[in-house]
Amino acid sequence: MVDIEPGPVDDGLTPPPTAHDNGETTEKRLNREVALLRARGWPMEQQLLTDVGTGLTSAQAEYRRRHGDANTAVKGGSRSYAEILRTNVFSFFNIILFVIGAALLAMGRYSDALISVGLGLINAVISAAQEIRAKRKLDRLQLLERTQVVVVRDGQESTINPDQVVRGDVLRIKPGDQIVVDGPVLGETRIEADESLLTGESDPVVKQPGDDLRSGSLCVAGTGHQLARDVGAHSYAGRLTAEARRASTDKTPLQKRIEFLVRLVMALTALMSGAILGQAAIEGFTLLRVVQTTAVLSGLVPYGLFFLIAVAYTAGAATIARSGALVQQVNAVESVSNVDVVCTDKTGTLTTGQLTVEEIQPLGAHDRDEVELLLGSLAHSAATPNLTSQALAAALPGAAWQVRDEIPFASSLRWSGLTTEEGTWILGAPDALAASLSTPLPTDAVVKHAERGLRVLLLARPTHDGAPLRDAAGRPTLPALEAVGMVALADELRPEVSETIARFRQDGVDLKVLSGDDPRTVAAIAARAGLDAGEPVPGASLDDLDDAALDRLVSRTTVFGRVAPEHKERIVRSLRRQHHYVAMIGDGVNDARALKGAQVGVAMRSGSAVTRDVADIVLTDDSFAALPPAQREGRRIINGIGLSLHVFLARVATQGLVILTVTMLGLGFPYSPTQVGLTLFTVGVPTFFLTMWAKPMPPDAKMFSGLAGFVIPAAVITASFGTALYATLYEAVTIGFGSGRTPAEIVREFERYTGLAYNDSDFTAAAATIAAQTGLSSFFCLASFLLILFLAPPNRLFAAWTEPTDDKRPAYLVAGLMAAFGAVLFVPTLYTYFGLTGPSKPMFALVVPLLVLWFAVLSLAYRLRLLDRVLGLDNLRSDN
Repeated sequence: MVDIEPGPVDDGLTPPPTAHDNGETTEKRLNREVALLRARGWPMEQQLLTDVGTGLTSAQAEYRRRHGDANTAVKGGSRSYAEILRTNVFSFFNIILFVIGAALLAMGRYSDALISVGLGLINAVISAAQEIRAKRKLDRLQLLERTQVVVVRDGQESTINPDQVVRGDVLRIKPGDQIVVDGPVLGETRIEADESLLTGESDPVVKQPGDDLRSGSLCVAGTGHQLARDVGAHSYAGRLTAEARRASTDKTPLQKRIEFLVRLVMALTALMSGAILGQAAIEGFTLLRVVQTTAVLSGLVPYGLFFLIAVAYTAGAATIARSGALVQQVNAVESVSNVDVVCTDKTGTLTTGQLTVEEIQPLGAHDRDEVELLLGSLAHSAATPNLTSQALAAALPGAAWQVRDEIPFASSLRWSGLTTEEGTWILGAPDALAASLSTPLPTDAVVKHAERGLRVLLLARPTHDGAPLRDAAGRPTLPALEAVGMVALADELRPEVSETIARFRQDGVDLKVLSGDDPRTVAAIAARAGLDAGEPVPGASLDDLDDAALDRLVSRTTVFGRVAPEHKERIVRSLRRQHHYVAMIGDGVNDARALKGAQVGVAMRSGSAVTRDVADIVLTDDSFAALPPAQREGRRIINGIGLSLHVFLARVATQGLVILTVTMLGLGFPYSPTQVGLTLFTVGVPTFFLTMWAKPMPPDAKMFSGLAGFVIPAAVITASFGTALYATLYEAVTIGFGSGRTPAEIVREFERYTGLAYNDSDFTAAAATIAAQTGLSSFFCLASFLLILFLAPPNRLFAAWTEPTDDKRPAYLVAGLMAAFGAVLFVPTLYTYFGLTGPSKPMFALVVPLLVLWFAVLSLAYRLRLLDRVLGLDNLRSDN
C-alpha cells in the first residue's frame, strides 16, 4: 500500500507530500513524485524538467534532506570504538578469567588474581589498540578525499559537500570533477566520463544527453549538468559498497588451527576440572582452594598464545607499514604470508597511469627534428592538457603558439586540432585520420607498434593552407590531410615493477593481470614488466564457461583483458576452488567484490574510498612493491608463532598430565595460581623472542603433525619425570614431619610458608605440597629452558629434533632465563611471591641429576623417533 506522508503548509516553496512504498526503486519514486508535482501545479519542479538553470530551491533541498533523500555515504565496514573494546576485552574466555580474578580478590589473594587475569587483559588491550590504530588511519585517509561539488539551487550555482546533495538536485559537471551521484546528463551537451574505477576500462565513455553518469566515475571532457536521481546507498557505488559489506572476513589457516587447539584444550580442561573439583568436594576442600584450583586449571588454556599473536601481529603490522602497506585487518599479517597468487590490474599497479614517448618517425619529406619541434609546440599550446599532451610536452622541445581555434581531443573524434599563426595541425589516431589522408600510411608500422602495446598517434596538416577545422554549423570536421610524422607512446611502467615481479617469482607467487583494457595491450605491457603473458583472454569469453572449464582456463592464463567486475570475482573464486591463497589488488569500486572474495584484499591509497574501506591492506605509496616485504615479514612472524606453538603446547600438555596424575595419586594439587605465573619465564619471554628472531619461511602445511611429533614426546617424558619428582618430595616431607625429628628451624620455615602451626592437622600436607611444588616448578622451568634449545639447537648436542642453527641468540636467551630463574629461587621476595620455598640442597640434589637424565631420554626419543612409531605419527604426517 502506498503511504502518502503529510506535507508542510502549501507555501509555494516546499514540495508536496512524497509517496513511499517498501521495495520501490528511487527512479520510480522520483517519477511518481514528478507526476504528483505536475498534477498539483508546482511550477518550480515542472521547470526543472526542461530548464537546468533553475534547480531546486533551498527549502526543497532541506525538505528532501530531512526525509532521507540526501547523498549520505554508505557507512564504513569498520567497527565503532566501543564495539572494538567490547569484543576484545569482554571475550568469553576473558569473562571467565575476570570472574576467577574477582573471587580471588574478594578472598584477599591479590597476587593470584593478578596472575589469573593479567595476561588475558593485556592481550585484549593490545588487540584492541591495533584495531583502533588501523581504524584511525583509515578514517584519516578517507577525510583527505573529500571534494566539493557545484549544484544549482535557487537559480544560482553554489558549492557544497557531496553528502549535502539531495535527490532532484542539478549538478554542474566540468572536466576533473568526480561524479558523486547517479543520474542523466541534462541539456544538449555531451560529457566524456572516465569509468575506469567502475569498469576497469581506461578509455573515456561519451555520455549523450539522457545517458546516465554513474557515481565513482570522473569527467574528463565536456561541461554540462546532471540530475541527481540515485543518491547515497541507492547509487551505483553505494550498492557495490553495500554488497561488499555483506561478505565476511576469512579466518586464516593459523587462526583455524589455533581455534581448534584452544577448543580442544578447553574441552579437556573442562572434563579434567569436573573430575578434580568433584574430588575436592568429596574431600571437603575450602572455597579458597576450589577457586585457586579453578584458576590453575583455567590457566591451562593457552591464553598467553593469544597475547603472543596479538604482539606479533602488532609488531608485524608496524614493520609492514614502514614498507608502505597499512594493515587494516589484524589477521592480514598472517594472510599475506600464505599468498601464492596475486591478481592485479594494469593501470596504477604495473603502470603509473602516465605516458612516455617511445618513438618518433617522420613521414614524407619532413625530418625528425622538425617533427619533434612541431609535436612539442602543439602539446605546449593545448588549452586543455591531457595525458598525451603532457607526455609530449615533457619529452619534446617547443614553445606555445598563439592559438586562433582549438578542437580539444574527444574520444568520439579521436583527434584534436589547433589553428595558429604557424598553420593548422591535427594529432589523432591513425585510423581516425586515415580517410582524410592524401597518401595512405604504411599499415605494418602501426600494427607492429600496437602489438608492443604502444599507443600510435599521427601528426598531420591540411593539404590546403587555411582549410578550417569546423563546418558551417561549427562542428569539428577534418579537411584533406598530409601526414607529417608518427609518434608512439607507451604506458609508463612503475620503476619497481620488474624487480617486484622477480621477487614474487622467487618466493613462489604467481601473478594474474585482470584489466579492463584491450587484452593485447595488457599482454604487451605485462611482457615488458617481466611476466610470461602467454595468450591473453578477453573477459567476454568467460561468460559461457562452467566452473570446471573456467578453472582450466584460469590455471593456464596470466592475462585477462576487457574484464568486468563479475569476471574478476569469478576468477578469484576459481583460484580459490583450486586451493590457491589469493591476494587481489584493486583501486576502483569495480574491484570491491573481488577484493572481498579474495583471502587478502589490497587497495591502492589513491583509489576509491570504497575499495580502501573493504580492503585488508592499503598500499599507502600506491606501489605493490610493498607486498613482497610484507609477505616475508608475515612469513617470519608466522614461522615464529609456529615455533612458539611448540613451546606453548608442550607446557599445556605437560602441566595437564602432571595435574591429572598427581591428583589421581591423592598427593594434593601440584600448582598454585602464583606458580603458574612462572610461565612468564618458561613460555612468555621465550616465545616473544623466538617469534621476533624467526626467519621468513613458507607456511608449513603439515604443522599439526610436526607439533604432535614434538609435543607428545616432550609432554609424556617431562610429565613422567616431573610426577616422579613431585611424589618423591611429597612423601619425603610427609615422612620427615611425621617422624617428629625435623629440626626446629625447618619447622619454623614451613610454618611461615604455609601460614599454619606445626600442630595443625593440615600442616604436614600443606608443607609437603609446597615443598613438592617447589621441586616440580624448578624442574619444569629448567626443562622448559632446555626445550628451547631442542627447537633452536646451538650445536650437535641439542640437534635431536632439528638441525643446528647459526643464530646463537636462543642459547643466550636460555642462559639469561636460567639466571633470572636463579634470582627467583634465591631472592626471598621473589620466591615468596611465586609461592615457593627457599633454596634447599636436598631439592637440588634431586632436581639436577633428574634433569640430566630427562635430557638424555628426550634426546634419544627425538633422535630415534620412538614415540612417533609407537603412536603412529609417521602415518599422521603422511596424511597431512
